[in-house]
Amino acid sequence: MTGSNPPSPFDIAHREGAAGPLSGIRVLDLSAYIAGPYGCTLLADQGAEVIKVEPPVGDNLRKYPSTLEAESRAFLGVNRSKRGVVLDLKQPDQRAVLMRLVREADVLVHNFRPSVPARLGIDFDSLHKLNPRLVYCSVTGYGEQGPLKDKAGYDQVLQTMTGMCAMQGAADGAPEILYGSVVDYYAAALVAAGVSSALYERERSGQGQFVGVSLLRSALTMQSARMVWAEGEPAAIGRDMRSGGVTGIHPTADGWLYISANTPRFWQALCGKTGLPALATDPRYDSVRKRAEHAAELLPQLHAALARRPALEWEALFAEEVPCAAARQIEDMFDHPQVQAENMITSLDHPLLGSYRGVTRPIVFGRTPGPQPFAAPVFDQDTAALGALFDTPLDD
Repeated sequence: MTGSNPPSPFDIAHREGAAGPLSGIRVLDLSAYIAGPYGCTLLADQGAEVIKVEPPVGDNLRKYPSTLEAESRAFLGVNRSKRGVVLDLKQPDQRAVLMRLVREADVLVHNFRPSVPARLGIDFDSLHKLNPRLVYCSVTGYGEQGPLKDKAGYDQVLQTMTGMCAMQGAADGAPEILYGSVVDYYAAALVAAGVSSALYERERSGQGQFVGVSLLRSALTMQSARMVWAEGEPAAIGRDMRSGGVTGIHPTADGWLYISANTPRFWQALCGKTGLPALATDPRYDSVRKRAEHAAELLPQLHAALARRPALEWEALFAEEVPCAAARQIEDMFDHPQVQAENMITSLDHPLLGSYRGVTRPIVFGRTPGPQPFAAPVFDQDTAALGALFDTPLDD
């Protein structure tokens, strides 16, 4: 195209509306699955312009099981507020298109194994020469060094490797998975935090840099309280942080109720509200440790008391005096009054699904709230528009 001000390839991702802390920041998301993509979504929530670059086969998350026929529920939830293009980086002409995007990008995020970027010519050193201000974030399973660096890493693989599943399971039972992709989502938060810090530092130095996030570091960082080994301690010691005893999920007349009553004030309130005032003054139960040691005596009395009301009634009765929550289904959260009061759910329009409700910006910024979110892109959604900017067909 001609003209004194040629269009930017990021014009397809330009966002209107209120400014966010990262408005004007341009992000290339080459990652797949959850950790990298949701990290980029967190940047988009703060106003960044994000272009998701998928290979011709698409992000594998699109193919995950879903009760939605038109699109994967997982893909929708992880990739909001992005534009989507398809580029085959094994083809020189399409890799050249990526390089044109890189020249104007502030951030690039990928989750290739460490040996792959150099083969594609998109390693940090190559792209830093092309754009010295680029913040280059690599999300790996095990990190950039060491004997496992080129091994494929996934959330539940790292959970199992790092002791999370063993800790989740019963002491005399099999290890258990923590469902919900907790390692991936924590890694996504590290992606957003690491990239934001590198952008802040760039304001001082003028230079981009490499940012490394791994699922291994994520899984171990999540367990920092367990990852303490004092000098002289044996290896096999209790590292669990659960207080035990009264703290936990209990049956009621209808449903289940989680109770946390670790402080003296909360313990006394729990005893009073459940009609067990004698327990509050009994010196055998006057600390969290003692209550855990005497759980076999306490729990039958507590369960008998809780059997008088449904979980939701106990939750209302305990109110602010006893930390608790009735066990709910995830669908109950869409219309929960606290969630509604916090404006955490929004309606998004999708070209295949129509309207759907989903989570919106998780961080509140008083002065720069950011533009409104929009739905995750359908596959190949913006490839033709990108090609039109370049006068280069990309969707043939």
